[in-house]
Amino acid sequence: MKAEISKLSGNQEVLRIVEEIQRTYGVVGRTDELIQLVVAKLAGKHVLIEGPVGVGKTTIGLALAKYFDQKFIRIDGDERFTESKMVGFFDPPIVLKKGWTWDAFVPGPLVQAMINGGILFLNEINRLPEGTQNALLPALDEGIVEIPKLGEVKAKDGFMVIATQNPEEYVGTSVLSEALKDRFIWIKLGYQSEEEEKEIVRIKSGCDIEEIIDFAVKVVRMTREHPEIVRGASVRGAIDIAQMIHYMGKFDVDTAIKVSIASIGKRIEISEDSTRPVEKIIEEIVRSILSKNF
Repeated sequence: MKAEISKLSGNQEVLRIVEEIQRTYGVVGRTDELIQLVVAKLAGKHVLIEGPVGVGKTTIGLALAKYFDQKFIRIDGDERFTESKMVGFFDPPIVLKKGWTWDAFVPGPLVQAMINGGILFLNEINRLPEGTQNALLPALDEGIVEIPKLGEVKAKDGFMVIATQNPEEYVGTSVLSEALKDRFIWIKLGYQSEEEEKEIVRIKSGCDIEEIIDFAVKVVRMTREHPEIVRGASVRGAIDIAQMIHYMGKFDVDTAIKVSIASIGKRIEISEDSTRPVEKIIEEIVRSILSKNF
């Protein structure tokens, strides 16, 4: 009985934290995912968040760091980001002057996060070189990194790695090693419900005209289902559409087509089998939505 009561109490505390994060940092929905993230944080685990572009991976990671008042160090995945850039390196002039000392060592973001007990946010970890990914393993395993000629760096309490990745089929990504994936709790983010996306657009765009918000969200959602589109637009595209129409000061078919093409034309990927330009496909989507209203 005591164990059951303790479990219930803990669950209520997690829900309280999640609700406060949502309320304080403007996170719309994502309750289940935030519960997993908070539980992982409290349990001292590292997290891999997977999902397409624009679903809020960075948003919830940053909100967590702000709630727990932790230093947030972000790295964007890049094939040129080497192991020495991740861990740190020795400054040659200082080495010549002082030798292989801590004064000569320039800590990289991994070591910075460890010594500050902060959160290291690795955006698109699957774009990092394999050697850089492997440099994370001892830090993820034991909270320790070995610095040649100096010794160990031990992570302070609170140190956490939150990594994100887009689905592996996206161009320019690589598959994470089994050893690395084994060190993470996995949280998958998909696109949110239509109502939640409308609320996000309402908050982020500054537009309070329901017809515009509804239109903008419907456009991006249709891009995710269109047979000639292999990668649709995220809610960011809807935010831009709503803002652009709002500031244009008019909402007619021609304006809607032009604004939609400008906002999402470079955010979607057309199938190789399609014979039509992206402009024509977006125009078709816009007209199909507005045909019910104009």
